Amino acid sequence: MSKPRWFLLMLAAVLVAALSAPHASAQTSARTGARTGAPSETPVTDPIPEKPIVSGLSLTLHQVATLPKSAPVPPPTDPRLNRWARINYLGQLPDGRMYVPDLNGKLYMLQHGQPHEYLDLSTVFAPDFASGRGLGSGFAFVTFHPDFARNGKFYTVHTEAGNALTARTADWTQPGAVLHGVLTEWTAKDPSAGTFSGTHRELLRLGFAGVVHGFQQIDFNPTARRGDKDYGLLYVTAGDGGRGATTDDPQNLSIPHGKILRIDPQGTNSPNGKYGIPATNPFAGRPGALGEIYAVGMRDPHRFSWDPRWPHRMYLGHIGEHAIESIYEVRAGDNFGWSEREGSFVYNKADRCHLYTLPQDDKKYGYTYPVAAYDHDPPAGWPCTADSGHAVIGGFVYRGLRIPSLYGKYVFGDGVDGRLFYTVADEMRRGSGERATMYQLGLFDDTGRQVTMQDLAGGTRVDLRFGRDNAGELYILCKANGKVWKVTGARWAKS
Repeated sequence: MSKPRWFLLMLAAVLVAALSAPHASAQTSARTGARTGAPSETPVTDPIPEKPIVSGLSLTLHQVATLPKSAPVPPPTDPRLNRWARINYLGQLPDGRMYVPDLNGKLYMLQHGQPHEYLDLSTVFAPDFASGRGLGSGFAFVTFHPDFARNGKFYTVHTEAGNALTARTADWTQPGAVLHGVLTEWTAKDPSAGTFSGTHRELLRLGFAGVVHGFQQIDFNPTARRGDKDYGLLYVTAGDGGRGATTDDPQNLSIPHGKILRIDPQGTNSPNGKYGIPATNPFAGRPGALGEIYAVGMRDPHRFSWDPRWPHRMYLGHIGEHAIESIYEVRAGDNFGWSEREGSFVYNKADRCHLYTLPQDDKKYGYTYPVAAYDHDPPAGWPCTADSGHAVIGGFVYRGLRIPSLYGKYVFGDGVDGRLFYTVADEMRRGSGERATMYQLGLFDDTGRQVTMQDLAGGTRVDLRFGRDNAGELYILCKANGKVWKVTGARWAKS
């Protein structure tokens, strides 16, 4: 007996719904997973099983300086801040003077290995200057304008607390800010003087909700020449303030947190009128987005540098959250995915103990993934949300002349345990789907004794940093004992 037409129509609708519902649900899940970090598949137990290869190449280090002992203010409760001197970079001016900033406030000039104080930020910004509240707090970085010899201008970032949190208004702030990060322009009356005398003005002030991941490196592109569109533009890295693990701050284009910014310190078209927003920035003029933003999606964008060789690629060492320490090649408009991604894995805010594989439709979201990376490999039983003692420190592509066996290699390291690594710059190709092979470097002191950075630091926590001089030669710094070494040679192990 035939069924009524209404019954057949109802049955067809039920069958269509039953057949299509699982497919629609899967599509929705994939979209949610890619945007929010919800698990797309099973957890990944060992995200990067490939370990750095012991290369057989070792560097020779020669000690060139020891910086004066310093102390954080206020006295810290975190013992990791109690270092001999919290030195975090070495650079060189065109006139040959080398400079080293100490997070505890002082900027030193080095001549013939002897440090002398050029400027003390802890005094200038007292009593609000704060270097004892978090690993990155204090005098984070300094960079000199490419025309410093003529205009006397240089730039610093530091942190403030105390009265600054209520008496000063941040240009942008996270809720419940506990530190202000401050970008300052200094103008020296006599750029050749051994001690600073001049004026300063504030360019930018950000409020950070945590004592980690604030302002990090600031720098000018040293490969840009007068007349280039990048000449005189200041790159500023701003971390997520510790909020990225639980919020979308790094993906929010209306705030500067978790971003690399690029500004014109001589301009005036910013919201506060104290700096300029370059028209060539990728988000300039986009409604709802900050024109200052150069790249987005970062947790702790710690150190960056440019390859001196054309096409002068920019590389960033990015400190991860759960497991991944990454090196990125940075281009305008990039999104490195945090906190939807950690490295090239899905980060799930609801499950901070695991990472997940990428969804099949991942390409449509446009994230940029690392050109080199390694994972943490904590010991068995280690709490999954505890600091496992790893932090990548970005370095430099070596293009110097003294050490041919290093030429074309990107040298970087782990700041905590002091291991030194390299990758071949030509193998760090973004978009290839493969990461460059990582190699671990050995070390010798200048007496020929084989050593580790822990040996040289006198302890298991090294707090390693890098520097580079005008000739492209490399330097290694250690907060543990305030010493600076120059890389003077390299040797291959005998087969």
